[in-house]
Amino acid sequence: MNALVRASARCAAALLLALPFAPAHADGDDTALTNLIALVSQRLSLAEPVAHWKWEHHKPITDTPREDALLADVQKRASTAGVDPAFAHAFFRDQIDASTQVQKALFESWRTSQAPTGDAPDLATVMRPQLDRLTGQLIGALAQVQPLRASDDCPARLARSLANWKQLTRYDSARGEALNRALGHICEDGGPGGTA
Repeated sequence: MNALVRASARCAAALLLALPFAPAHADGDDTALTNLIALVSQRLSLAEPVAHWKWEHHKPITDTPREDALLADVQKRASTAGVDPAFAHAFFRDQIDASTQVQKALFESWRTSQAPTGDAPDLATVMRPQLDRLTGQLIGALAQVQPLRASDDCPARLARSLANWKQLTRYDSARGEALNRALGHICEDGGPGGTA
């Protein structure tokens, strides 16, 4: 895993530990949104080492059977956690699409310039366990933000939380579009600022 990915993961983990995990309420406490953004960002940071492994092993970016299995599992786990399964499905579809977007951009860059160097972390023994752990944490985070989804100010609060997150971290601005895509269904009216 390259230094940028490790630094992003450490920063996200530190922020998660520093902030209490509480549901978002109408009182303006958006800690739950910030926690969710931190987890989404951490998951998105894993797209690069996953892409590196796929590049190294000549595998396609998209694995439809695995994606379908993840989405089915997520819906079951969401129901158990008190999260609307349709919300969880849409949210994790966004995570897959955002990761795919990053991986495609990396493949294109590697084709036209320099391919990645060094050995990629193993997908089965290193990367998938991290993704699986994040899946459980993300479902818990969805349960915390679910009460906020229908509020009129949800997109604005999400946008404000995202702006704060970017200020607190060494955010990779090249991944901004993918991060917005990953947050596209947090609020019923769309993603940050209502842009879904």
